[in-house]
Amino acid sequence: MGYINERKTGRWPAIIPSQKLIDKNVQETYQQIYHRYYPVVCRQLTYMLGNRATAEDLAQETFLKMYNNPPQEYKNIGGWLSRVAANLAYNYLRSEKSRQQREQKVNGPKDVTASSEEIALQQEEKRIIQQTLESLAERDKLCLLMKHSGYSYDEIAEAINVKKSSVGTIIARAQARFKRIYLQQKGGDA
Repeated sequence: MGYINERKTGRWPAIIPSQKLIDKNVQETYQQIYHRYYPVVCRQLTYMLGNRATAEDLAQETFLKMYNNPPQEYKNIGGWLSRVAANLAYNYLRSEKSRQQREQKVNGPKDVTASSEEIALQQEEKRIIQQTLESLAERDKLCLLMKHSGYSYDEIAEAINVKKSSVGTIIARAQARFKRIYLQQKGGDA
């Protein structure tokens, strides 16, 4: 009754102590974290990847990682989720770049036709922004992405291992570097 788990291993049910209360509390905690941080993580990934569908897939993977291999401390779960999401995004971008290079070797160069001037300008703007982000130091990039994804200074401080009082200065300097590089790239392309 209280000792038999409903799932079966082979032909016989697994006989283990019932942990329905523990499991229920873990599930409720997980659901609370998921509902609170999913939009933030998804927004961060969308910003990093520029593709909502891929961002949603990686956000799901982020929460699966938390569920399967939870952090030792839940003190700053937002910072932990942000770091995991960023790492997954970097891995995805690296693998996507490799895949595109392999496909290009096999298929040769592709013919690109512009559908409209507006779409072309938007894509160019996204490209410049992504190049600018890629040229920043990882800490600056993570700070800007977390800041614009709605994370608090506490969560940002935890993710980059600095004092909360330093976060504002770090973000301001990262924004200044971003602006300088962005204007250089924008001016160089014009």
